[in-house]
Amino acid sequence: MIVAVSGMDSLGERAAKMREALQKSQTITDNVVTILGSFDSRLSVLETAMRPTQIRTHAIRKAHENIDKTLKAAEVILTQFDASRQAEAKILKGPHEDLESYLEAINQLRSNIRFFSGNKGFKSSDAVINNANTLLTKAISKLEDEFKQLLALYSKPVEPDRLFECLPESMRPSSESPGNQFSGKNHHHEHQNGTSEIGGFKHLTLIPPRILPLLHDLALQMVQAGNQQQLLRIYRDTRSSVLEESLRKLGS
Repeated sequence: MIVAVSGMDSLGERAAKMREALQKSQTITDNVVTILGSFDSRLSVLETAMRPTQIRTHAIRKAHENIDKTLKAAEVILTQFDASRQAEAKILKGPHEDLESYLEAINQLRSNIRFFSGNKGFKSSDAVINNANTLLTKAISKLEDEFKQLLALYSKPVEPDRLFECLPESMRPSSESPGNQFSGKNHHHEHQNGTSEIGGFKHLTLIPPRILPLLHDLALQMVQAGNQQQLLRIYRDTRSSVLEESLRKLGS
């Protein structure tokens, strides 16, 4: 009986200790929950406090991106304005000093007109386009004068001797028979070989080869400007007078 009572007391002590341990565990759990709740509350407060900062940071980043885009666009526009000023300076000097640079300036003007025509949103686009078109008209007018002067300078009447030198031997005038157009020997040779002299014609250089590319570039610019008729008229008037003079010398 005494042993049973002693066992019951020991079991009660253990149960009491277990209840005490459970209470301590519950207390610790409650404290941890309270601490975590406090952390959560503080995090919520911190997040609420940081929200305006995050919004401002995003706005600043977006503004920075917009500023970069604006600066790049402004740089492109300023480059076009700078190119326009350089082209204008070259065109005002005229094509006599440096024809190649003059032609490059005209191409730059056309490029600027295309650029600002495609970006009408710029405040000064219309003014720039009008100025460039006016300058381009003046430039093409100077090119017409340059083309006419170059063509006239290197278009000279051809002396009869030079024309005769282009003919095959069988067709050249006989120096022994001034009254006959062809020598008897050569005339007989022509009958024996009717087609042998077809390839004997020599090419006559009327305009120096080094001038032809310049005339070509000038003519191309005039065609691009829509001045084909003016170009043809200049060429016709200049070359026809030279041809008439050459024929007059040949018949004299």
